Amino acid sequence: MIVDKRMVEYIHSLETRNSEILEEIEQEALRERVPIIRKEMQSFLQVLLLLKKPKRILEIGTAVGFSAILMSEAAGEDCTVTTIENYDKRIPTARENFRRAGKENKITLLEGDAAEVLCKLDGTYDFIFMDAAKAQYIHYFREAMRLLEDGGLLVSDNVLQDGDIMESRFAVERRKRTIHSRMREYLYLLKHDDRIVTSIVPIGDGAAVSIKKERKQDA
Repeated sequence: MIVDKRMVEYIHSLETRNSEILEEIEQEALRERVPIIRKEMQSFLQVLLLLKKPKRILEIGTAVGFSAILMSEAAGEDCTVTTIENYDKRIPTARENFRRAGKENKITLLEGDAAEVLCKLDGTYDFIFMDAAKAQYIHYFREAMRLLEDGGLLVSDNVLQDGDIMESRFAVERRKRTIHSRMREYLYLLKHDDRIVTSIVPIGDGAAVSIKKERKQDA
């Protein structure tokens, strides 16, 4: 945990309920041990969406569809969400959850490996939420930047690995070292790519919020 446990519990005590369908899906996911975005990240994401008011959202990592529905609700009726998922067992559940939420016409689920699917997408998105395999963020970045419009937001979740990210790779469990090194590389890239400005926020398990700079028009 990257924030004091008592502080997190206090913040959770202030949270209000989501819509009925989101509350149901969250409880179902918790029972099935399916990871979904943490309470404090839910609120943070909703605030960013209300500020940005995006029209086209791209999500990398659907799971059971909780965050896609949350984003669709927060962004409003004029917004569409495209979400990518590769885990066969979760895809039917996500589709059913979109139907239950009345979002089947607002959310499009694309099946397949995100790296392959991203390469086939065209057009642009004004909000991209990355919440998939952490070791792959660095590999998704190039296509995410191609698809992100100027002034758009890229939000990357779970980037601090419960605080392990600040440790030497030799202090991290051997099985986690690849993720550790790739996430460090990803965070360095987010902070040093001159096309974006990034803030890394110690909320939930860490979030990186990047805004793509407006390109200067030729005189």
